[in-house]
This record gives sequence, structure tokens and C-alpha cells, in this order.
Amino acid sequence: MERKIRKVRLLKSQTTVLCLLSPCDTEIMASVADPKSVKVNLTTGTGVDIEWKDGHRSNYSFAFLRDACHCALCDEERSRTGRQPGDPPKPKARELPMFKPAARPLSAEGVGKYAIKFKWNDGHELGIYSWQFLRDICPCEECGGPRTTVKSG
Repeated sequence: MERKIRKVRLLKSQTTVLCLLSPCDTEIMASVADPKSVKVNLTTGTGVDIEWKDGHRSNYSFAFLRDACHCALCDEERSRTGRQPGDPPKPKARELPMFKPAARPLSAEGVGKYAIKFKWNDGHELGIYSWQFLRDICPCEECGGPRTTVKSG
């Protein structure tokens, strides 16, 4: 059985992660959005830049990504408040605004061939951001901002 090796490089530490893919893994993942390159700008704090294989480019601020967290806890909170992925939390009525540091990941790592995950400065680290999810919520003008229907995954 032939196995393919795919390199994924996360810029901050210039660490290269090697993922072994069997032929069946490649067939299953063929329909998923696949980036050509991913730049996670941890040092500058400017966000994530993705160039997709079809030539489209997406830029996600870290605040947008934190507010788009796809974990069960964050999805539940968003569904209770009616927020879309990427929308900041709405302030509660009669509550004084508190200082909250800007969302920044402390680290980022690839998850197999299909996703990336972050450890955030607020201690949160449950969300896995699949390439398909990121493509679905692309905030660029060409895509019309985040879509109202987002696929799981």
C-alpha cells in the first residue's frame, strides 16, 4: 500500500509537520477545501493568511477566528445569542464593559491534513478549524463576508 507524505509548515517556529496519508485518506479528503499555503502570523499578531488552490486568498484576524470558534461550547453560546461565526459577543444589558485583551493565539498546530487548531491567550483551545470551515466563513468582500449557513467540520 503506497503512502503519500504531505508537509505542513507553520511559520512562527518554522516547524514542519509531516502527515502520512493512505490512498483512502486522500480520496475522502478530495472534496474538502484545500489550501495552497497557510501563514499563521503569531509574532506580528496580524492573523492567518490562506492562499487556496483555486487562487482565492483569505485573511482572518485572530479576533475573528476566536469569535468563530467551532467547538461545542462556543457553538452553543452563539446559537443562544444569535451570533454568526466571527461576530463578537454582544454586551449584556446593564453590564459595564470590562477590559478584555485582544484575542491572540499562543500557539497553532496542524490537525492532520484537514484543519488547524489554536491555543488562545484566554485559555481556550477546544476549537478545530477545518479548511472547509475556514473557506465557508471567508470574511473577504468577494465572498460576501461570512456565510449564514456554515457546514460543520
